Amino acid sequence: MRNGIVLFTSDRGITPAELAKAAEDRGFDTIYVPEHTHIPVRRDALHPTGGEELPDDRYLRTLDPWVSLATCAAVTDRIGLSTAVSLPVESDPITLAKTIATLDHLSGGRVTIGAGFGWNTDELTDHHVPAAKRRTVLKEYLEAMRALWTEEEASYDGEFVKFGPSWAYPKPPQGRVPVIIGAGAGPKTFEWIARNADGWMTTPTSTEVAANADRLRKAWAEAGRAGEPDIRILVAKRPTAEDFADWTAAGPSELIWGVPDAEPDKVLTYLDKMAGRLGLTG
Repeated sequence: MRNGIVLFTSDRGITPAELAKAAEDRGFDTIYVPEHTHIPVRRDALHPTGGEELPDDRYLRTLDPWVSLATCAAVTDRIGLSTAVSLPVESDPITLAKTIATLDHLSGGRVTIGAGFGWNTDELTDHHVPAAKRRTVLKEYLEAMRALWTEEEASYDGEFVKFGPSWAYPKPPQGRVPVIIGAGAGPKTFEWIARNADGWMTTPTSTEVAANADRLRKAWAEAGRAGEPDIRILVAKRPTAEDFADWTAAGPSELIWGVPDAEPDKVLTYLDKMAGRLGLTG
């Protein structure tokens, strides 16, 4: 089982590049960063925890994920580059496909997309994404980007994305960019993942992970997908023995550990302790 870290990036504290280098040196496998383009002052959407207020002001200060990961790629050689989570529907799909393919090319094929549907529907509205159709929009974005990444002359004709035969390089070095969906467990979500993505990332409030992983595998098989879905577990609390037993039974590829967005000395001390508890070596 791999071990990743997630930094809720902001314009203060340790930089993504410094953390990525330190994490790679200590034996961590992947660095994840989030995305919010902006936060409307007036919101009808509740935070995933159910509150009307945001937990803190980092949501207002989030760095661009792809620029952040590019700085990480420039100072590392091995560590995976991912998002927890990005919001592809808030970008132009042709431009985003180019950005991600370029990052994947320059990093030697280290990119995985952790994508969300978008809980902040007010944010989505400003990007002209109908809240009720955000899953359809994401489906089309992913299909269109995959066409640009894999086809010599790519085209797409959907409800929200349309373009005629086009050339687009670079292509991802591995031939594909895996997409892991970060979302709450549920039959509709698992059916969507089985049809359109490569795996599932749990949320900070996820419970009964093993049972839900089995439900995803059932949806995966019913969709006629070969192999297994990639399951990644976001760790948002100090785990108990019962948590570890549940996670192990789920068969994840990676545990994703949160680190504070604090000053470098504090974060590196935290990282050292975590690496020691996990038995990692650089």
